[in-house]
Amino acid sequence: AAGMYDIMSTETYGTHRANAYKILEDTLNLRDCRIYDTIEEDGKERRVLNQKETMLAQQKQQAIKDTFAGWVWQDPQRRNLLVKQYNELFNSTRPREYDGSHIHFVGMNPEINLREHQRNAVAHVLYGGNTLLAHEVGAGKSFEMAASAMESKRLGLCQKSLFVVPNHLTEQWASEFLRLYPNAKLLVTSKKDFEPANRKRFCARIATGDYDAVIIGHSQFEKIPLSAERQARIIEDQIEEIEKAIAEAKEQSGEHFTVKQMEKTRKTLEVKLKKLQSTDRKDDVVTFEQLGVDRLFVDESQNYKNLYLYTKMRNVAGLSTSEAQKSSDMFGKCRYLDEVTGGRGVIFATGTPISNSMTEMYTLMRYLQYSTLQQKQLTHFDAWASTFGETTTAIELAPEGTGYRARTRFAKFFNLPELMNMFKEAADIKTSDQLHLPVPEAKFETVVVKPSEIQQDMVKSLSERAAEVHSGAVDPSVDNMLKITSDGRKIGLDQRLMNPLTPDDPDSKMNACVDNVLRIWNETKEDNLTQLIFCDMSTPKGDGSFNVYDD
Repeated sequence: AAGMYDIMSTETYGTHRANAYKILEDTLNLRDCRIYDTIEEDGKERRVLNQKETMLAQQKQQAIKDTFAGWVWQDPQRRNLLVKQYNELFNSTRPREYDGSHIHFVGMNPEINLREHQRNAVAHVLYGGNTLLAHEVGAGKSFEMAASAMESKRLGLCQKSLFVVPNHLTEQWASEFLRLYPNAKLLVTSKKDFEPANRKRFCARIATGDYDAVIIGHSQFEKIPLSAERQARIIEDQIEEIEKAIAEAKEQSGEHFTVKQMEKTRKTLEVKLKKLQSTDRKDDVVTFEQLGVDRLFVDESQNYKNLYLYTKMRNVAGLSTSEAQKSSDMFGKCRYLDEVTGGRGVIFATGTPISNSMTEMYTLMRYLQYSTLQQKQLTHFDAWASTFGETTTAIELAPEGTGYRARTRFAKFFNLPELMNMFKEAADIKTSDQLHLPVPEAKFETVVVKPSEIQQDMVKSLSERAAEVHSGAVDPSVDNMLKITSDGRKIGLDQRLMNPLTPDDPDSKMNACVDNVLRIWNETKEDNLTQLIFCDMSTPKGDGSFNVYDD
């Protein structure tokens, strides 16, 4: 029997370098299995990834997952228990469809008629909870938000709306708002209003004035603090959450690396809390709670996607754990508004709700659906990720453009219908194929340009530089991957951007661009051509991205 289990552990579901128990532990902790060799260089030991053994271990990891998927449903009692839990948690949500055709917009400019999708979006804001207006660019999100604010106030659902918009758009937002509601009483910020000498007076105007809407910039919003007590409570909650995770990791004999990382995060939070508590209190500072705001409209909400994240996963691309202060500030204010409005006071609007990472959906749900995540026990990212996502390992082109590497990405959804049912309680999603907006037709023409010999030599040198960076032989302040990819973009456009002494290649991309733009312009200048766009498609990243030069 022992021999049989040894074979199961080292052959069927494991390898001689990683037995089935190690692979199973990695799998349960949402990590891909990796095998390292220890080598000695210049008297120092260094761990190097063993590509062959890692690939074998990951094949066994997939075999364990596949076998588990079949085993878990075999026992009738276990199957009934899981089905019951699934039905209670995830199969009990039917997202509501909102119809705004009956809404009579009092005070709206009679020359403007909102489209059907705009009326429905306003109904979602009025009758639903926190809302994400995830509409295509040009769908009219500005009018939807303005109409929602005015109707909410007219119906007594809110007293004061605060619009947080990109800094350079505050005045444009105000003019659009007044075009829709000519009699609206607005308070709009300027740069001077948030200079230290004027900030207190301006915040007092927000707090004491009876405005239909207050329009401020993103950076100005961050300068209005939450009360010190609330900030301390938020940090204490985070410390408590991470302490639970540390205790759990130690109890399960978690990896030293994981525990060390979490303890480092806890220490950072404790320093932050100590600094907050030791700061001299300025009682005359107007806090966010004192403004009297009970509706928050955030335009271009993708700017707040970098919210703190705790996870046991490691070395996973597409899993951003970086924290931006403005995002933490926004999260605290959203939690406050959830308390005072019962989860109905926050409206986000963006044309790109998920741009390049699945974690952005989780972040949006934390901002807008925190109580839902609590109810379904998904507030911790690893619980959410194991329910709705999966890491996938694939071979991809290395950033330097030569050679391939295995890369693990958190880039695959499953249980998608259940996730979307939950997400659509808050999200009002409209794409271009649903809206049929009146947009001009574009004519695409691709011009392929071959690199010169000088460019080829330059790209070769990029590969050599990248190899040195990966091996750790060069100091990051001297050379790094960001610098290499930036140089690659320059070379792709024109070799003279890297070295002004190199000759002007008549067949370069820049020359091809100028020649073709002039040709197209001459061919079509009678056709009311309004815009020419040149796309630089040669990028050494290998991820399909490109730069757009609009002239």
